[in-house]
Amino acid sequence: MIQKLRLAACALFIAAFASAAMAQGRIIYSDTADAHADITKALHEAARTHKRVILDFGGNWCGDCQVLDIYFHQEPNLSILDKSFILVHVDIGHMDKNTDVAEKYEIPLHKGVPALAVLDRQGKLLYSQKAGEFEAMRRMDPASVTNFLNQWKAKG
Repeated sequence: MIQKLRLAACALFIAAFASAAMAQGRIIYSDTADAHADITKALHEAARTHKRVILDFGGNWCGDCQVLDIYFHQEPNLSILDKSFILVHVDIGHMDKNTDVAEKYEIPLHKGVPALAVLDRQGKLLYSQKAGEFEAMRRMDPASVTNFLNQWKAKG
C-alpha cells in the first residue's frame, strides 16, 4: 500500500512538472527541423559509434511527451541513452506533420504519442510502437523507460 502511494505521489509530481515545463515553453520537438535530414545524420553517427537510433515522435503540446523527455534525462536512463543510442525527436505537429516519416517507421500516430521506433546502425527498423505503449507516460514509472532502453540497446 505504501509503495502504491509513493508511486501515485511520484506520478502526480511528474505530471505537475511536465505541465510546468509546457507552461514555460519547453521545446523538445523543433518545428523547423528536417526529420529526414536529422535521421540521416543520426544513422551516420550511429554507424560510426556502433549505436542504435531512437526516433521519438511527439509534439511540444503533449504532456506525456514532456514526461518521457524528463525520464530520458534521469539516471540511469541518461547514461544508457548516451552510451547506446542516438536520439532523434520527430515533431508530428498536431498529428499532421512528418506523417510520412511515421508511416515509414510503422508508427500509427492515431494510437497516440509519444511513440518510439528503434533502428539499428544501418537503419533497419528493429521496433516500432504499435499500440501507444507510452502514450500514458504520466502514469508510468521511470523504470519502464529504463527497461525499454535496456531491451533495445545493442548487445555486446
